[in-house]
Amino acid sequence: MQESLRGQSPALEKAGLFQGHRHTAPLVLRQSRPSQVWFWLVLAVAIVPWLSSDYWLNAILIPFLILSLAGLGLNLLTGYAGQTSLGSGGFMAVGAFATYAFIIHWGWPFIAAIFAGGVVAALVGLFFGLPSAKIKGFYLMVTSLAAQFFLEWVFVKFPWFYNYSSSATISVPPLQVFGWDIASPLSKYYLVLGLVVVLTWTAVNLVRGQTGRNWMAIRDMDTAAAVIGIRVKLSKILAFAISSFYLGIAGALWVFAYLGSAGVQSFGLQRSFQILFIIIIGGLGSISGNFIGAAFISLLPLALDFISHTLLAGKLDAGLLQNLQKVIYGSLIIWFLIKEPEGIARLIEQLRSKLASWPLRF
Repeated sequence: MQESLRGQSPALEKAGLFQGHRHTAPLVLRQSRPSQVWFWLVLAVAIVPWLSSDYWLNAILIPFLILSLAGLGLNLLTGYAGQTSLGSGGFMAVGAFATYAFIIHWGWPFIAAIFAGGVVAALVGLFFGLPSAKIKGFYLMVTSLAAQFFLEWVFVKFPWFYNYSSSATISVPPLQVFGWDIASPLSKYYLVLGLVVVLTWTAVNLVRGQTGRNWMAIRDMDTAAAVIGIRVKLSKILAFAISSFYLGIAGALWVFAYLGSAGVQSFGLQRSFQILFIIIIGGLGSISGNFIGAAFISLLPLALDFISHTLLAGKLDAGLLQNLQKVIYGSLIIWFLIKEPEGIARLIEQLRSKLASWPLRF
């Protein structure tokens, strides 16, 4: 059986579309030294905000962190547990609308409301993850796509979720966290950074523990995982719940810390594909790959705009730049799926290894 599957794409096998090929995803952060982690954390907390303008905080850094968190949620499900999903946008919407409901209808404080919204998203993800106990691959992907459309319909159909607003959108009320007003770009940045750091640390420990090992065993070959005593069905459903929890919190942050107001269209199928692009480009089965992929997605439009206005003297219109951006995304995804399913994170590790051994060649 393994011999017959060796020719299959490792990316599809890693995503769970094919089973039987032994492949273990590397944890990029596992090789990071504690000093390096602390360096980047201190840089993010103490240096970056004061060197950045409000534009960089609002338009670049905050969405980058939120998209990294959303990519982390999907990567736990797809990269580690091997369960395919196209419903990321829908679960982000659940977290956003649930958080809004807890604040507006029941008067909960923001921190309690956002984690409660994540729990609601986890319960919804658990429900839609039940079919994963019976189906896999393409059929599971179609099921998650149906969840995306169903959740969009629910939040449009029932005005209670957006407090009967005539515009069918949710608007962020004044926020406070432990008595501090969250209004300035810097305060929002620190709020998002704090939640992302805590949830990333939790995810790192999760995938390094027994739960993560169970997921990777199921991803590589669920039949063999069942033989060695792993509760496959329970582990798959748990992966959906935890992934949806992360996506729900990311969706709430997307509205409350970035957009300020949003409707269902902010969490449409395009958002689901954007999160999928992040984990494919950054690296399936990689914690740091989510941040690399989100950085690429966030900075590519700026790079294209800079090239257009600086090198080409503004000869390319906005529509052509958007199409060029889609072409680059599509080309990179095809290349990574065929040549390097572990994404940019793996390429960086290979480059680091070559640079480390380079002086020894002389």
